[in-house]
Amino acid sequence: MITSRFPLGDVSFSAEYFSTLVGEATKQCYGVAAMTPRDLTDAVRSVVRGNDYAEKGVRVTQEEGRLVIELHIAVSYGLNISTAARSISHRVKDEVEQATGLKVARVIVSVDDVIA
Repeated sequence: MITSRFPLGDVSFSAEYFSTLVGEATKQCYGVAAMTPRDLTDAVRSVVRGNDYAEKGVRVTQEEGRLVIELHIAVSYGLNISTAARSISHRVKDEVEQATGLKVARVIVSVDDVIA
């Protein structure tokens, strides 16, 4: 749960909210084939919950009042990975800041697989 103070009061955002917001923004980017599990726990959840669920491949933490977003993705073969990662990073940052009013410190994009 991430809580932020605004002039009219405190607002708490659940981890599921951020996972869904970030996951959907990422999936809409050109060249993203799928979200991939970020660790063994995520891989087990994929087996139990099914292959596609909101938290898959996404971790959002707060550092000094700003968000740090980690993404794990699979991209399409032939894609310029550097350009795609930059594009994904900008889009996710813009979407999160616009939807929540919170500042994003950085977006870390890890390309774990290339799908033909």
